[in-house]
Amino acid sequence: MKGKRIVEHHIMPIVSILLVLCCAQGVSAGNKQIMSIMAAKAVAERAIVESVYGLKLRSTEQVDDMVATSYVGKTDSKTSALISGVTFENVVYDAEKDIAQATAVVSVGELTNIDGVTVDFNNKEFKRVGFGTSTKSNAGPLKALRAAELDAYKQLIKSVIGFQLESNTSVENFILQSDQVKVKVLATLYTADVTDYGWTDGGDAYVKMQLDLKEFSELIGDTVTNVENEIYEVEGMGAQEDDFQTNIQQ
Repeated sequence: MKGKRIVEHHIMPIVSILLVLCCAQGVSAGNKQIMSIMAAKAVAERAIVESVYGLKLRSTEQVDDMVATSYVGKTDSKTSALISGVTFENVVYDAEKDIAQATAVVSVGELTNIDGVTVDFNNKEFKRVGFGTSTKSNAGPLKALRAAELDAYKQLIKSVIGFQLESNTSVENFILQSDQVKVKVLATLYTADVTDYGWTDGGDAYVKMQLDLKEFSELIGDTVTNVENEIYEVEGMGAQEDDFQTNIQQ
């Protein structure tokens, strides 16, 4: 009996603590916050891999007769790597908007990048931010931000590495009959860094991205000569809605 009383003496405080925790948490003790944070972490990890190992980007743009409604721009990216040592800081969650933010951090030594080239970053620290939500209706700003990010990658590649342009114009009796411009981009980019990001009052997203041309030149084994400044910066844009598609539906 004495041993039994001792067991009960230790159990009662534990049960009391559990009851207090359950009452304090109430119905909010679900997985929405956890899932949103995990999504943000995964997006931040992808951003780290794109910066460190690089990404392959394919983009096409076409405009006919200089009319915006004929413009078609498509960009696709791909990255893949085995990475370790990533940690997270500044993990925050906005319960009202159900949006989480996480910053991934990693120190990088020697590695083999996406093109199979071995490089040594001498334990350089990389940081990238990711966002996530478990509510689809709240994902619009986050999607626009990713679109702006890819636009920034594309702009860096077009400026630093280059692009292919094809143009066909036909004039008959001094009247323009047809005009077509095609732009193609296919390249790999490494070490790009996001310096700023946000949203305009209208909801469009922007991402400012820069590339250290000296570091990039060492990675590709060739000197970049077509850009004057050692640090080259661009600003990518992304939208939440297609205004032209909306007008068609109306």
